[in-house]
Amino acid sequence: MTKTQACRVAVIGAGIMGSAIATRLIETGQNVTVFDLDPVKVKALTDKGAGTAASVAEATRANDFVILSLNHANIVRAVVFGADGVSAGADATKMLIDMSSIDPADTAEMSAQLANETGMKWVDCPLSGGVPGALGGRLTIMAGGDEADFERARAVMQHLARNYTRMGASGAGQTTKLINQLFCAVIFQAVAEATKLAEAGGVDPASIPAALAGGRADSSILQEFMGKFAARDYTPTGRIDNMLKDLDSLQAFALKTKTPLPMTGQVVEIHRLLCAAGLGARDSAEMMRLLDGTLS
Repeated sequence: MTKTQACRVAVIGAGIMGSAIATRLIETGQNVTVFDLDPVKVKALTDKGAGTAASVAEATRANDFVILSLNHANIVRAVVFGADGVSAGADATKMLIDMSSIDPADTAEMSAQLANETGMKWVDCPLSGGVPGALGGRLTIMAGGDEADFERARAVMQHLARNYTRMGASGAGQTTKLINQLFCAVIFQAVAEATKLAEAGGVDPASIPAALAGGRADSSILQEFMGKFAARDYTPTGRIDNMLKDLDSLQAFALKTKTPLPMTGQVVEIHRLLCAAGLGARDSAEMMRLLDGTLS
């Protein structure tokens, strides 16, 4: 499939990321079908040109690729193997691309089950880059699956990703996403603390990203978020509870592999504290409320 040929893609899950993924695919001329239990979210995408389906099975039958953008492994399992799910509409000509962030072992197990029962192949494609990266086609995607399946999924991923890398067999993409989330969570906290320290020292924190650009402390999170944190801009770009879900998976994986993660453990508890304060559905910038002493 060449870049000029439109893909037939079903997007299952129209939350913050699923909507951004579907929007980008629509805007690049792909034939998109969307399914979500929330009719408001579905309408927002049909208004942009997406089609709809009465069930996940129907969406799977009508398309060559099925993208999942869901929150938890148990939801993924229900959507794939439940009544009127992916498996009910699957065959060997179709491919599942899971862009959710879930446990690597669950991914490998479900991928094998789907292939054995239906012949449908599965590539795990968790992402980094958030909504801006999806809308701009600049996502970083770390993939797991067979080489041939990875290459076939490129027909869709080329519209979404600037960096699309196969990390190994099924589940390897999810393992790499856990590592990505370790970096992101720790750096978000570091940026929040640095913002507060700059303010205490009389330095405009919004000027720091440009000053440090190209140095060893530079990062995309520094460039994108320090000014946001400094402005106490709480506009959602992601959810704290989604990050905590990934960090919980990371800690479970570390426990299983006996890997010490002392710094990560501290950051996990900060996220847990924010969720306990009722801020789970909000943006990472809410970290500033904790440092400001305004958490309530």
